[in-house]
Amino acid sequence: MADEKHKPKAVIVGGSIAGISSAHTLIKAGWEVQVLEKSPSPPTACSTGAGLGLDPLSQRLLQSWLSHPELLLQSTSPLTTEQNRAIDGESKRGRILSYDENLNFRAALWTDLHSLLYNELPPDIFLWGHLFLSLSISDDKTSVRIKAKVVETDEIVEIVGDLLVAADGCLSSIRQTFLPDFKLRYSGYCAWRGVFDYSENENSETVINVHKAYPEISKSVYFDFASGTHFLLFEIPKKKINWLWYVNQPELQLKARSMTMKVNEEILRKLHEQVDEIWVPEFAKVVRETKDPFINAIYDCDPLEQLVWDNVVLVGEAAHPTTPHCARSTNMAILDAAVLGKCLQKWGAQGLKSALIEYQSLRLPVVSAQVLHSRRAGRIKQGLTLPDCEPFDPNVATSIQNFPELQIRNIPFIDDVPQVIDLA
Repeated sequence: MADEKHKPKAVIVGGSIAGISSAHTLIKAGWEVQVLEKSPSPPTACSTGAGLGLDPLSQRLLQSWLSHPELLLQSTSPLTTEQNRAIDGESKRGRILSYDENLNFRAALWTDLHSLLYNELPPDIFLWGHLFLSLSISDDKTSVRIKAKVVETDEIVEIVGDLLVAADGCLSSIRQTFLPDFKLRYSGYCAWRGVFDYSENENSETVINVHKAYPEISKSVYFDFASGTHFLLFEIPKKKINWLWYVNQPELQLKARSMTMKVNEEILRKLHEQVDEIWVPEFAKVVRETKDPFINAIYDCDPLEQLVWDNVVLVGEAAHPTTPHCARSTNMAILDAAVLGKCLQKWGAQGLKSALIEYQSLRLPVVSAQVLHSRRAGRIKQGLTLPDCEPFDPNVATSIQNFPELQIRNIPFIDDVPQVIDLA
């Protein structure tokens, strides 16, 4: 239990899924919470990262934070199967390499999940439009002072807390404070991404044909492979189809503080030509009719050696930037928040140092293994070289027996529930 004489205060920098998940678990642990977010208001629409898959553990944790747990089921849809297929270059027909009927994920819209969590929190804990600038830890290591700029007015404000939770994403400024030489690692490929919205034209030829070509799309995630490239495809709520197409290419020159890039008409024209050459026509038509697709450069980093510095702790992508191949980013962030909250509750405000040490000891081995596994899976899927095996060639593959990384079920620690979390 928290010390009743002094209710400890945590400042969370970042109001995305990692940040608001941490707000839930810290409040439950008896902490006062303040969330700083540079965006001017809660998100209402988001194309970047619009579709995501929630694993069974995340589903149970999220439901435990909601006053009406059934809302999670109502706002998501089942992803019960995973299919890996090879696409023949000439006939464009799909050949099944693996079929897993026990995925038990749920598909969600990023904004729906964010809203679900946000609406359960007191609105006055959020400081929207506040850009993190710097931090300083007190000499006795008992408090941390954060400077932020109010984006609308340029006013500089200071906030003091007992704990700083860095949930500021893969380009984390807080992480850079402690690791000034840190650099993200480019994977060697980018992803074309888009969300095809057919809610206003459910009976179009494109919609009918894609459901014929991918008959289980309402409950299945499809991975289609061609030489040196692959894509994933699954349906998300509100009659939308989420797709990502990975292409090997040199590193993009992106604008600062961004992993994505909008495309001009010339680049879009080349995309449409390429999709017709490589993929089944039903998927190609979906790509052609998707409004405002964008390019997402794929980065990760070698596992960090620590997640905690005095009374500063990293969660989410700030702690473990990862490639998206194993549906880990959001799921790792949710479990980070759950473990952090339970450790703080276990040790109390006076045991903050012990709580953070335990959090780090529980999470580092798991997230490190998962980041490296996802990296390896991405290289296999893209036909890139690995030191211990020949490149994956979907043209000759009859199964994925020699490449178990291609199935989500083989992620290390995927069913791991830390002892500190009681789901009874």
